Amino acid sequence: MKKSKIFWGYAIIALVIYIVVQTLISSGMVNSYYQNMLITMCINVMLAVSLHLVIGVTGQFSIGHAGFLAVGAYISAIFTMKLGMPFSMAILAGALVAMLAGLLVGIPTLRLRGDYLAIATLGFAEIIRIIFLNIDYVGGAAGMQVTHQSTWTYAFIGVVITIIVISNFTNSRHGRACISIREDEIAADAMGINTTYYKVAAFAIGSFFAGIAGAIYAHNFYIIQPTAFGFLKSFDILILVVLGGLGSLSGAVLAAVFLTFVSTYLQAFPETRMIIYSLVLILVMLYRPKGLMGTKEITDLFKFGKKGGTKV
Repeated sequence: MKKSKIFWGYAIIALVIYIVVQTLISSGMVNSYYQNMLITMCINVMLAVSLHLVIGVTGQFSIGHAGFLAVGAYISAIFTMKLGMPFSMAILAGALVAMLAGLLVGIPTLRLRGDYLAIATLGFAEIIRIIFLNIDYVGGAAGMQVTHQSTWTYAFIGVVITIIVISNFTNSRHGRACISIREDEIAADAMGINTTYYKVAAFAIGSFFAGIAGAIYAHNFYIIQPTAFGFLKSFDILILVVLGGLGSLSGAVLAAVFLTFVSTYLQAFPETRMIIYSLVLILVMLYRPKGLMGTKEITDLFKFGKKGGTKV
């Protein structure tokens, strides 16, 4: 009953946020510049939360998330631009193919651990980028023109679905198994947990939602190029998870929102943008070395002081 109330509470908050923003957009108070910022923010949230499942929950050090973003982007663009399919179908297709790519890379590589896994996933992302770079059907190095179809509605629905699914997965017995792998994989294996199965499952789910983010990303701009999905993009996504706090879904969301604002407003200073951006990251990590939320969630703040019934 309590969980049901919490769920409906969050649902009402999400609905209010959507209605307020959509009203501002419809009335013209939010122009195209800020609409683009909102969509970019949603894309970053989806990427951060999906990678949070792999790194923060399951403890698998992956730095190839941009590869799944690229798969979702290009497959969805092919469906809309080449096959004439509706955008909603293109999003689903991009997500499913990205999940398939996650399975293909996950099954052989997730027997690896630590740095070896990181190198393998980075190699996969580069293979994907090079493949799209050399396929003339999708424009090759020149890129592929894509019509603008991403909206605040699509982006917001994608964020809500991503957070609900990954949050419920984390709190389920499957999520507990993933957490046990993160804490001590040898002990988890000794207790009968199929560690390879759960690592691949987490990788596939994370890839699926990265594919959704890729589809919305592709249709938010008028052209997509392989250079946009290089290893630096993977590190950008990794920064969101680390800055938010490893193991904290709320932290991943907050970090994505925070860095989107910082990056957007620093565009007015192109010469010093990356210097200021880097300084912001350094200062945050100096004063919050465990990230913005550490390992805590926003819901933990409401539980503070309830133990014993007398403390405040």
